[in-house]
Amino acid sequence: MAITQLSAFLANRPGTLAQAVTAISDAGVNLRALSVADTSDFGVLRVIVSDVEKTKEALSEYTIASETPVIAVKMTDEAGSLKQILDILQKADINVEYVYAFTSAALGGAYVVMRVDDIAQAEDVLNANGKVTLSDADLEGFL
Repeated sequence: MAITQLSAFLANRPGTLAQAVTAISDAGVNLRALSVADTSDFGVLRVIVSDVEKTKEALSEYTIASETPVIAVKMTDEAGSLKQILDILQKADINVEYVYAFTSAALGGAYVVMRVDDIAQAEDVLNANGKVTLSDADLEGFL
């Protein structure tokens, strides 16, 4: 039930992020979640989008976008929500490589996106503990 994240390397210079976002927007693709991590030479753009293939094509003029399976876990908008999720994963000895979050009125809540070392185990243990995870199918139809 993982969701598909696209990752792309962008040069760390003025206008590069705007150029990538413009290309995605001009392709008619909705950005559902976005994260940028930087170094002195480049940034890593990570996005959850409404259309993976259109996004890959839109970015192909500037960079190569690779697909990465990640999990998105629903959480409440209150203190301790993320801690509960991380505690569940820690007890199951699942490593979290990186995290970012998004909210969705259409999906009714806040979500944390995580790259973990074992997606299937993470989803199983989270679901067993009453946490809702999303799939690509859950995101279809929501612009």
